[in-house]
Amino acid sequence: MSDQIKHECGVVLIRLLKPVSYFKEKYGSAMYGLSKLYLMMEKQHNRGQEGAGLACVKINAKPGTEYIFRQRALGNTAIQECFANAGKEIDEAPAGTDEYDLPYVGEVYIGHLRYSTTGRSGMSYVHPFLRRNNWRNRNLCLAGNFNITNEKELFANMVQGQGQHPRSDADTFLILEQMGALLDENHSDLYRKFKKKGLTGEELNAKIEDNIDVEGVISEASRTWDGGFCIVGATGSGESFVFRDRWGIRPCFYYIDDEVVVAASERAAIQTALNVKYEKVQVLQPGEAITIHKDGKYNISCLVKPANPRPCSFERIYFSRGSDADIYKERKMLGRLLAPQILQTVPDLDSTVFSFIPNTAEVAFFGMLEGLNEYLDSQKLMRLNQLLGEKDCSEFETLCRKGTSDESIQDKIKEILSHKVRSEKLAIKDIKMRTFIAEGSTRNDMAAHVYDITYNSIRPGVDSIAVIDDSIVRGTTLKQSIISILSRLEPKEIIIISSSPQIRYPDCYGIDMSRMGEFIAFNAAVALIKERGMEHILNDVYAKCKEAEKHPLEDYCSTSEKAEGKIQNYVKEIYAPFSEQEISEKIAELVTPENLKCKVKVLFQTIENLHKACPENKGDWYFSGDYPTPGGTRTAIQAYINYFEGNPYKRGYSR
Repeated sequence: MSDQIKHECGVVLIRLLKPVSYFKEKYGSAMYGLSKLYLMMEKQHNRGQEGAGLACVKINAKPGTEYIFRQRALGNTAIQECFANAGKEIDEAPAGTDEYDLPYVGEVYIGHLRYSTTGRSGMSYVHPFLRRNNWRNRNLCLAGNFNITNEKELFANMVQGQGQHPRSDADTFLILEQMGALLDENHSDLYRKFKKKGLTGEELNAKIEDNIDVEGVISEASRTWDGGFCIVGATGSGESFVFRDRWGIRPCFYYIDDEVVVAASERAAIQTALNVKYEKVQVLQPGEAITIHKDGKYNISCLVKPANPRPCSFERIYFSRGSDADIYKERKMLGRLLAPQILQTVPDLDSTVFSFIPNTAEVAFFGMLEGLNEYLDSQKLMRLNQLLGEKDCSEFETLCRKGTSDESIQDKIKEILSHKVRSEKLAIKDIKMRTFIAEGSTRNDMAAHVYDITYNSIRPGVDSIAVIDDSIVRGTTLKQSIISILSRLEPKEIIIISSSPQIRYPDCYGIDMSRMGEFIAFNAAVALIKERGMEHILNDVYAKCKEAEKHPLEDYCSTSEKAEGKIQNYVKEIYAPFSEQEISEKIAELVTPENLKCKVKVLFQTIENLHKACPENKGDWYFSGDYPTPGGTRTAIQAYINYFEGNPYKRGYSR
């Protein structure tokens, strides 16, 4: 992706089902769980580089000793810092300490990688979050890949409905306190129940821990959440869990054998860390949870009924690592399906050089070449059939195997077979430019050189360039860097191809794309409206959105609801007067640098082909405006209000 956007986080849960001594004997280390946690977090480093954290729960710790250990750090080296600090604590343990009594040696491990999607930063926002108490099972450690769109309602309910006094209105704090309060209530009920039966002391505590209802806590709390999430957590007594939202927006995969239960945001991370086959790693379904009791028994159950599942398609296009077998195939298919549109757009295959914008578009590039070569092969076959005329199949086979003495036919066959799809590595992504040392025009010049080119790789003034990117969000990098640097090759034409559709609407489920003013497609539609004297559309949409702003969340519609009587995504009306082609042409104008000598075209994937390529991930709200939850529709409306009122960069779901 040429326009970098911050996106959802990554999570890991590891629950060892055997004693630590078992792993020491079999794998040679009591640190087996910690080392696997490190590997799985590194393999998901792409999911968060603003911060990281880890936690370990020691189920059989003696009273008076620590049983929850946590490390958190900020920055893109946070993983290494967390594990270095954990290692230091282990090394500083008194000589002769039993291995199980060492810090960070336990049965439950939680890892988190963070990208802020709310604009809030600092150590206090880095997961895992921890809620402390003297009763082990009232301690709660939580980490998640999520964004809740109705934190305003959650906050109001906790303050006005329950009389709580939350220390923060951030969704992570609210979820932690909401689940913590339910955990407290469950504990109190069990305490009274078993106290009446005469139980006291450790016997009473053990009975409570054996009966704590984590599934009930998750189920009751999550019924009020609007958003996308994959949440992992554990109590101090070792009750651990992973839970996925009922719309299936955020991803979650798991693997279970007789030694471990492992869950993570990406399948490939589990495969690599545990060296297991693709088919052994399962998908946690929407609304499902895995809960693991402190004795190691686990249960997989649907805690909340799925509601029109819409897994995020951006995971497939860009965010998840392409080493996942399914994602690799889907990205290739995204490129392949573009071939018919490309063939209608490029002036001439023989004088067009194809390439990709590094690095995430490379797989789609391979698929695009396959699609174009398939077309070219069909054209070659058709021309050969025309050349050979009435010759039967046996004669044609002989010609292909032994050749022919007819030089004119030989030359024509050579000419037909010589046609190839031309491809080169035209764009190169250099190291991040240190623009903080410059200012003004110097800074802009340095930013323009984030990408470089392979010189003398095309015929100046003769060849056109067609480069594929996985998506186009703002278009600023295209204009300021990519198109400008490619133009130095002096192409006849530059064609920018996006393997995803036009991004028209904000995201609010864990990707930091919640502001209308940052979308090049939206800016193109507004420009067309103004050019054609249709400004009343902008005013009418604003009036409808302001009226909608007065309504509670339950009045907004989602794609799973009938639209009648519900508040719609009125922002769709901005795009309605124009065809996709018109908007694409205007985008091409907007991303064309001044004084560029060649023409620029922009070509986008269709939503229909997106669903063909990614059939299991139908979440397309950023392209279609069809949100799976009411909170999504409200976010789009609020984002437009922010834009219209002169706050184009305020997040649509901010309180």
